[in-house]
Amino acid sequence: MKKLLSLLAILLISVLAACGSDDGEGADSGSDGDKKEITFGATTGPYSDMVTKAIAPLLEEKGYKVENKEFTDYIQPNNSLANGDLDANLFQHKIYMESFAEENNMDLSEVIIVPTAPMGLYSNSFDSIEDIEDGSTIVIANDPTNLARTLTMLQDEGLITISDEVDPLRASVNDITENPKNLNFQEIEAGQLPRSVESEDVAAVPGNYALAADMDLLDALALEDMPDDYRNRVVVNTEDIDKQYVKDIKEVIESDEFEEIIDEEFQGFGKPQWMKE
Repeated sequence: MKKLLSLLAILLISVLAACGSDDGEGADSGSDGDKKEITFGATTGPYSDMVTKAIAPLLEEKGYKVENKEFTDYIQPNNSLANGDLDANLFQHKIYMESFAEENNMDLSEVIIVPTAPMGLYSNSFDSIEDIEDGSTIVIANDPTNLARTLTMLQDEGLITISDEVDPLRASVNDITENPKNLNFQEIEAGQLPRSVESEDVAAVPGNYALAADMDLLDALALEDMPDDYRNRVVVNTEDIDKQYVKDIKEVIESDEFEEIIDEEFQGFGKPQWMKE
């Protein structure tokens, strides 16, 4: 009898241990794989629209319930992600993400880069880049990041040449070595650039400000060939990067259906390199 009881005890312990092991694995994959509610955060405007018009519907087809919280600043989306109020956000480029994470002791990771509204050259005076006259004034952003982007775009369009000795991401007007059309540069706050189109010869307007002012990206004389570092991306806490819902976010953005929505609803948005390959 004692031997029988001992044998039964051993079997019972083995069964419980096995069940415990299975439950542990199921809890980990279950809390991940069974997660069916995703809370996104995005700044008001085109990227909030991208969540609601393109990302959320495709995730809902996979059985997710998606909530999108809108923000009007560039601080709270990352704070809300870090404290767990959001599962993912969409509003920032790589340089901002890395800088913000370092300054605020956060561990953030990129999931995937999305099509992004590029900077454009807009004019009510000229119909093409070639038409820009000698001595014209181009209004540009005065903050270092947008200024460097503007100068790179102007160089790509053959209007200026920037010194080879400077990092293009840090270029300033002082780094212009050739200016064949003797263009004048007026630096102002980026948010004022859309309004300057009415009064100045040419204005270089970042895409987010152009869309906020109801400008049509396709009206630009030229659109920036934006480096991927400046394109917006879906961002999550690094600890979540391998979870199933994050993999599903990446999968729907990589889908043909997502690109079709972008082509229809977000015309003029520059596509990241992975979409061109």
